[in-house]
Amino acid sequence: MSRAKGTPKTGGRSAGTPNKVTGTLKGFVANLIDQNRQQIEKDLKRIEPKERLMILERLMAYVLPKQSINNIQVDGEQANKLEIVFVESERVPVSSENEVDLEKDNSYL
Repeated sequence: MSRAKGTPKTGGRSAGTPNKVTGTLKGFVANLIDQNRQQIEKDLKRIEPKERLMILERLMAYVLPKQSINNIQVDGEQANKLEIVFVESERVPVSSENEVDLEKDNSYL
């Protein structure tokens, strides 16, 4: 039988208490990935670039917050035009000196 409307809830988990199974599973998956990191990197290098980018894009959804579209209001009206201005800056010529070996340089991580 259900409780009467307006009656406080009794028993069960309190708000904010994580589910034990979910926490255990997340820990297992994190440990599995951590223990196989080198193999995962090798596997990613073996697949086609297009497929590799698709996989990395899917994985980023679990690390980076999803961006939302923001509507801009100007003087109470929605802005229908966005102007982008490019500013001249010092250009660096592309050469082998400027290339970064991503396998050696982990500063992007």
